[in-house]
Amino acid sequence: QVQVVESGGGLVQAGGSLRLSCAASGIVFSNYAMGWFRQAPGKEREFVAAARWNGGTTYADSSVKGRFTISRDNAKNTVYLQMNSLKPEDTAVYYCAADPSGRGMWWSGAYEYWGQGTQVTVSS
Repeated sequence: QVQVVESGGGLVQAGGSLRLSCAASGIVFSNYAMGWFRQAPGKEREFVAAARWNGGTTYADSSVKGRFTISRDNAKNTVYLQMNSLKPEDTAVYYCAADPSGRGMWWSGAYEYWGQGTQVTVSS
């Protein structure tokens, strides 16, 4: 049974930081790309970042690049999203997902397994 579980969300003031964690089980973690997506109220789910099977990373556009850092620890079957200089527009539910191709695509359809999401709220 595959499980993808996010943690680390919460309420933070603008300019603050949060680190999200995502633990996956039931898959050969090192073969998968792991991605982070987010969905704000009334908006479509959007790609944030991905860590490919070989450790390479991909980020969404300039809205997060330079502020967010994705990393993975294959020994712990865990992927992280370090979020710095948070802005109110970063408020969303953040989802972690596993991509069996290992390539860390930007489109959600490439991801086979999803977590339940963790709420991030940034106050102004």
